[in-house]
Amino acid sequence: MKNTLTTAAALLMTTTAATAGGLDRGSNNYSVLFEDGNYVELSFSSVRPDVSGDYPAALGGGSTGGMAEDYNNFGVALKYELNDQFDVGLFLNQPYGANADYGSGVYTGLAADWASSQVALVLKYQATPEISVYGGVRSIESEAEITIPDALIRGGLAAAGAAGNATAAALAGGAPAGTLDYSAETNSDRQTSYIIGAAYERPEIALRVALTYETGVTHSFEATELVAAVPTVSGTSDFEIEMPQAVTLDFQSGIAEDTLLFGSIRWAEWSVWEVRPAGYEALTNDRVTGLDDDVFTYRIGVGRRINDDLSVFGRITFEDSNGGEASRLAPTDGSTAIGFGGSYNYNGIKFTGGVEYVMVGDATDGSGVEFADNSALAVGLSIGYQF
Repeated sequence: MKNTLTTAAALLMTTTAATAGGLDRGSNNYSVLFEDGNYVELSFSSVRPDVSGDYPAALGGGSTGGMAEDYNNFGVALKYELNDQFDVGLFLNQPYGANADYGSGVYTGLAADWASSQVALVLKYQATPEISVYGGVRSIESEAEITIPDALIRGGLAAAGAAGNATAAALAGGAPAGTLDYSAETNSDRQTSYIIGAAYERPEIALRVALTYETGVTHSFEATELVAAVPTVSGTSDFEIEMPQAVTLDFQSGIAEDTLLFGSIRWAEWSVWEVRPAGYEALTNDRVTGLDDDVFTYRIGVGRRINDDLSVFGRITFEDSNGGEASRLAPTDGSTAIGFGGSYNYNGIKFTGGVEYVMVGDATDGSGVEFADNSALAVGLSIGYQF
């Protein structure tokens, strides 16, 4: 029961729709470290978000149109048994991401893209039959692009002018139409994060509790910024973006014959994340975007073995809402998701598939645009082989 169900359930555990909270798109499937013998797994997920908002009358009313683009994730996980006590794991995936693009109303032209890749190497030590510890490093590479339309920059400057900033008022009223469009593109930056964890197991009842801590990283970017009407803003600037540290508690236990209860609790410090290029801050005295709260994610599910080759599972995921002002580039607040899937062994190859429907929490941004009744659909597939 342990091998048939646990890695199957972990497919959906490590694939998220990333429509709420931070920019999390996938995490390392550390359950692979507990597979018997040597094991390799290829995974693929595809997410189709449906996120839109309604402008207030002051902004002309109407819909923003769909602003969250579809995306796909790929991953590889390898576990190799060095001896009876030591195992090593290798993980490759895309941990973070964002794809926002507005095509209707005042926000037309507001777009952002965050791309990342990760390689992680983890060593696991079986200290006793019940207790193991593991640790390693993650190398994370990220880059970003953002464009902000003239109307939003001009509106922000007009508001600053109304508050007494004469320079901002003059620029908002005097710059020709279209010359306040803002764009920024960063270089690619790679940084190192560390992993440490411990697990307690009782294989006879399929019990395992694992606690994993991943340190955050601070990307040091060089951005190329451009605002046609403000040459002093245009050019290159250096700035930093903090990525969150995270703590995850994973658990599983047999609760009846051929039946497994599993779940996780994850905290990620997304409150440290903000995008604040020097040129944009000098122009607006503000950041481009950011998140004000940490993210707690709770998951619980049940797996059931049908026979020696076939297992099915289902889970529920809940992410806390925090209230407050939502970012235009991540206009959600919490979520509830329902996922289900199954795993089938065929000639030593394990095929696992799952689907998850996410009900995205309602949110309102700083301009009063209301994002409500949004959702996302995620599907995942993995192929595992023990050798």
